[in-house]
Amino acid sequence: MIVGVCAVIALLIVAYPIYGIISDRQALTEFEDMNLQSIGAPASACQDVETKTATGSQDHVSPGTDIPYEDAPPAYGTHYDVWDGIERKFYAAGDRPDVGELVHNLEHGYTLLWYDETIADDDEALDTLRGLSSKFTDDDNFRNKFKVVPWTSEDGGAFPEGQHIAMTHWSVGGDGDPSGEQTGVWQYCSEPSGAALEDFMTEYPYTDSPEPDAI
Repeated sequence: MIVGVCAVIALLIVAYPIYGIISDRQALTEFEDMNLQSIGAPASACQDVETKTATGSQDHVSPGTDIPYEDAPPAYGTHYDVWDGIERKFYAAGDRPDVGELVHNLEHGYTLLWYDETIADDDEALDTLRGLSSKFTDDDNFRNKFKVVPWTSEDGGAFPEGQHIAMTHWSVGGDGDPSGEQTGVWQYCSEPSGAALEDFMTEYPYTDSPEPDAI
């Protein structure tokens, strides 16, 4: 009996991650023939873009250093001296890089789409986010500097009331000159919108950042 129970437990341990992988793949099939603009809500689900003068370019600290970001989520600022590679596009709360690491990605021109705990508890919304992230798989093209990452209550304050998505970018004013006026850029949304994301990344491409040539 003990051997039998152990065998069942072992099978469950092996089967659970495999089931998760299969489920994720099945969830993405519905997005295969959809373009980015067609995924999720219309752009009207998002508020107007907000900007703020940015500081912290090349202001690096060691990983683990406590950095009190005043914005939820940050779009610029002091950051870790490491960053996350371009390969991974979607993260859950349990495996996401530290915020200080992701802010370094912003300095390199990434657009980060943050989702709050309301979205994290909504399987359909998460599938939509996975669908969005599946449109950025060409890692050789820096225009795919994009990541979907969670924002939790442990990270800082809440998004504006009724808003559960935040897109952020670290801009140098559109001309690619890092010596110009740098700004943090935000756009909050009530739900995921591929149309709004495409507009945001067109207006604020990776080239419009302090260090666009860094991966």
